Amino acid sequence: MTTQELIAQIRKKQSFLVVGLDTDLDKIPRHLLDEEDPIFAFNKAIIDATHDLCVGYKPNIAFYEAYGLKGWMALEKTINYLNDNYPEQFTIADAKRGDIGNTSTRYAKAFFEDLNFDSVTVAPYMGKDSVEPFLAFEDKHTILLALTSNKGAFDFQTQKIDDKELYKHVLETSKSYEGSDQLMYVVGATKATYLTEIRTIIPEAFLLVPGVGAQGGSLDEVCTYGMTKDIGLLINSSRGIIYKSQREDFASAARGVAQEMQHAMQAILGKV
Repeated sequence: MTTQELIAQIRKKQSFLVVGLDTDLDKIPRHLLDEEDPIFAFNKAIIDATHDLCVGYKPNIAFYEAYGLKGWMALEKTINYLNDNYPEQFTIADAKRGDIGNTSTRYAKAFFEDLNFDSVTVAPYMGKDSVEPFLAFEDKHTILLALTSNKGAFDFQTQKIDDKELYKHVLETSKSYEGSDQLMYVVGATKATYLTEIRTIIPEAFLLVPGVGAQGGSLDEVCTYGMTKDIGLLINSSRGIIYKSQREDFASAARGVAQEMQHAMQAILGKV
C-alpha cells in the first residue's frame, strides 16, 4: 500500500484508527478455546466487526511467537484473511526487529514477502544498516521506534547528547537513510506534547501513535500537536477495543468502542 492509498482510505472512512491484535489466550472469551484455532477465530471475529471503522490492523508478533508453530500459523491465517477479504486495510507487523545486514534482510523478507504485511516496526539503535534493508522493499513501510509510550522511554530516548535528546538525533539521522520516504515513526500518545518539536524535524511523515485509551493518552492532544494536512497519524488501540468484553458479545462490544473512536476522529477531521 502506498502512502497516497492510505491517505485515501483515511478520508473515505473518516478514520485513522488502527486496531491492535494483541491476542492472548488467557484473555479471549472462554468459549473460543473450543475452536480448532482460537487465536484466528478471535481475530477473524474482531476484524469482521470493525473493518469499516478502521484503516489498519497491527498484530503484535510476540503474542503469536509465544505459542510456537500454532501461533505463527494463526498469524499467517490472520494476515491472509485480511489481504484476501479486506485488502484496503493497512497491515502492520509489530515486530520491533533491529539487527544488521543479512539478518535484517531476512526479517524484512519474512514480513514483507512471506507474510505480505504492508509495514513492520523496527528498532533503530543499531543504525542505518539495521534499517535500510527494510527500506529496500518497494511500496512497503518501515515504522521506526522514535519516542515510545512506556515509562522506560526516559531511560535513553530523552537523554541529551550535545544538548539534544537522543530521539531527535534518531529522527534527524533517519532522514538521510536510503529509502527514507518510506519511513513512518512510532510516537506514544503519552508523549503528545513532544509532537510540536517532532513535527519540526519530520513535518509530513506518518506517525503510529499507541497509548490512546488504556495507557491514558488523549486523542485530542495528539491531533492538536501532530496532525498534518494529509492527517499523518495512525492511532492504535489494542486492549481497549479487543478486550472490551470477554463474553460471547465480544465482537459487538469491540465494534462499539471502535465506533466511538471513529466518531471522534470524524469530528476532528471535520474541523480541518
